[in-house]
Amino acid sequence: MPRVLLIEDDRAVREGVALALRRQGHEVGTAVTGEEGLQQARSFRPDVAVLDLMLPGMPGLDVCRALRDLDQTLPIIMATARGDDEDIVVGLEAGADDYVVKPVQARVLEARIRAVLRRAAKAPGDGGIPKLDTYGDLTVDRAGFSVALRGVPVALAASELRLLLTLSASPGQVFSRQQLLEAVWEHSYHGDARLVDACVKRLRAKMGEPRYIETVRGFGYRFAAQ
Repeated sequence: MPRVLLIEDDRAVREGVALALRRQGHEVGTAVTGEEGLQQARSFRPDVAVLDLMLPGMPGLDVCRALRDLDQTLPIIMATARGDDEDIVVGLEAGADDYVVKPVQARVLEARIRAVLRRAAKAPGDGGIPKLDTYGDLTVDRAGFSVALRGVPVALAASELRLLLTLSASPGQVFSRQQLLEAVWEHSYHGDARLVDACVKRLRAKMGEPRYIETVRGFGYRFAAQ
C-alpha cells in the first residue's frame, strides 16, 4: 500500500485530500507545518510527499529542499496556487518532481501520485534485459536503475533519472519538450514544459557535466554521447 505524506496547513484541504487518498487505497500521514512534515518523513517513511508551498513557519521551498536532502529518491509533488508560474518554476528547481494546482482535484492528484510512483519503480525501455551503457565518464546502469560519473554514483530523483535514461537510450536524437513530458511525466499538457526545463537544470547541476545534455533551441534536448 503506497504511503503518502501530505504536508498541508489548511485543515479542510488536508482532511479532504487525505480522505480521498485513503479511499484510493493509500496509507496517508499528515502534517500541518514543514517542521512536522520533516519529522514525519523520517518516521513515516513515505513513498511520495505532497507539499503545500504556503506553510506557516518553515517555508515550503525550504521544506522541499530539506526533503530532497533527506532522500534524493523520494518523489515530491508540490501544491501551488493557480497562476503562480514563478512559484512553480522555483519549486521545481528546488527539487519537486511534479505539481498540482490548488484547489486540488482528487482525481488529478491521484493520477500524479501514480505517475511519480511508476517513475520511481521502473526504468523506461529496458525490456527486462540487463544493460550497462558507458558514455565517456558517464555510466548508465539500466537494469540497476543507477548512474555513475567517473565511477562515483550520482544520486538522482526519479524524474531526473528517467529523463536521463530516456535521452541516453537514443544518443543524438532530438526530443521535443512535449515528447519528454509524455515519456517521463506521462502528461499531455503543453503548459507543463517547464517541468522538463527545471528537471534538465537540476540534472545538469547534479552531474556537473552539462555537455551530456544539449539544448536544441526552439525545440528541446538531445543526449550527446561522449
